[in-house]
Amino acid sequence: MKILIKNGRIIDPKNNIDAKQDLYIAAGQIVGIGEAPKGFSANQTIDATGLIVAPGFVDLCARLREPGDEYKATLESELRAASAGGVTSLSCPPDTDPVLDEPGLVEMLKLRAWRHNLARIYPLGALTQKLEGKALTEMCELTEAGCAGFTQADHPIIDTQVLWRALEYAATFGYTVFLRPEEPFLAKDGVAHDGEVAGRLGLKGIPSAAESLRIAAVLRIAQETKAKIHFCRISTAEGVALIREAKKNGIAITADVSIHHLHLTEHDIGYFDSNANLKPPLRTLRDKDALCLGVKDGTIDAICSDHAPVDDDAKLLPFAEAEAGATGLELLLPLTLKWSSNHKASLQNAIAKITSEAAAILGINNGNLSVGANADIAIFDPEAAWQVTPTALKSQGKNTPFINMELTGKVIYTLMNGQITYQDKMK
Repeated sequence: MKILIKNGRIIDPKNNIDAKQDLYIAAGQIVGIGEAPKGFSANQTIDATGLIVAPGFVDLCARLREPGDEYKATLESELRAASAGGVTSLSCPPDTDPVLDEPGLVEMLKLRAWRHNLARIYPLGALTQKLEGKALTEMCELTEAGCAGFTQADHPIIDTQVLWRALEYAATFGYTVFLRPEEPFLAKDGVAHDGEVAGRLGLKGIPSAAESLRIAAVLRIAQETKAKIHFCRISTAEGVALIREAKKNGIAITADVSIHHLHLTEHDIGYFDSNANLKPPLRTLRDKDALCLGVKDGTIDAICSDHAPVDDDAKLLPFAEAEAGATGLELLLPLTLKWSSNHKASLQNAIAKITSEAAAILGINNGNLSVGANADIAIFDPEAAWQVTPTALKSQGKNTPFINMELTGKVIYTLMNGQITYQDKMK
């Protein structure tokens, strides 16, 4: 299949392209930009007038709920949500049931995703067996099975000697370790930021220090072991400051932030809105501003959806008992555009945070429109307004703090391997 995408504004941060040009696809790859390859004759033409043609988005954290939690969502439903959101590559954490700590489980997950042909998945393997924080997994075998890195998801390693050994081992082979920094004893039983709102509502709080103390400890171990560390879903101003200083000192670290934390604060809990029950918790306005600045100045390398579909029953419980998480795959683009607009960041810089820079963290050659690259493409209308309603979301999980809000920025076409996997029904 040969496809011509004409009249679109191509934005490709990796190759520093921001121009109105045509793009040519053949045999699942990009074969030309600007000028047609010799003898090229399109079987299909997409008119992208008024639209932006970007690399397919790369999401660093999306829970697909399989295996084990199919009542919350299925692999098919969430990959369809990814395609509708322009996400063509995504990383999923290992906290499934069973845990992704064996090569066979990783291979099966990748095979099932491949059969759907909607998005490429890059699983993160468990750093320790069953995520118990005791015995290390067979990282080499998991890497051969397709793991892009290793993590404990939301299960911290309490024994710092185990963490030290894990980072030493990962450093030996050049593996990236993805860690969500949270001191487990300070965070124990907490459900909200330890501040004004939690105090007023009588909710058990998680102090900012729970994050900054853990970051400081991991940074010190990283200095000794030379491990590649990626901090997941930073949520505090103190965390941003520590990461900024560490980067200045030459420590090899990267970091991301959840799209929710760039727009929401503890006050969005309102009167116990369980859709705002997230991990890490929503913080203060000061924290939100620091996170937004951190993304803009490059301290924070990427933005992720932190997609975590939850079934309705688990969200109808009282706030402190409700399951944490929110759907995000289909909101990644419009909320990234909203951050860009609010903070006067260039569109190219914003798109980089969900394409090339996220891909670099995973160590994959996606998130760009280079000639010869896979034709994974998101074509979107940056001005199209739409309402976030349950029927508008493809994800099985309808839980989001942005429900019933109007957002701007809508994916019109998604292509994966040169095949159209999503087309807006209005087009």
